[in-house]
Amino acid sequence: MSVKVIGLMELKDQEAFRQYRTQVGLTVERYRGSIQSRGAVTELFWNELECAPFSAFVELNFPSSEDAHAWAHSPEYQDLVAIRNNAMQLTLFGIDIEASPKKEA
Repeated sequence: MSVKVIGLMELKDQEAFRQYRTQVGLTVERYRGSIQSRGAVTELFWNELECAPFSAFVELNFPSSEDAHAWAHSPEYQDLVAIRNNAMQLTLFGIDIEASPKKEA
């Protein structure tokens, strides 16, 4: 079962974000992950959970929850945490992706 990791970000420092962004992809790839999409949030339709403000997002994909966990806690990623903390506030969470049900013929 594949796992998506979603990051919701409120950017604080563009230069620190640029530095973080140039390095984080290699750490994801090292743990068999990939960056699927990233971008700016253009509209928030509902916020019933009262999430802190966020202006950007990233979607990562890993083959398994073990790979995602290993990446998030890896020494390579932990080395970027100080830069990340200067660059943004971050909410990061994993989602198990279920296979789509097969359509009956």
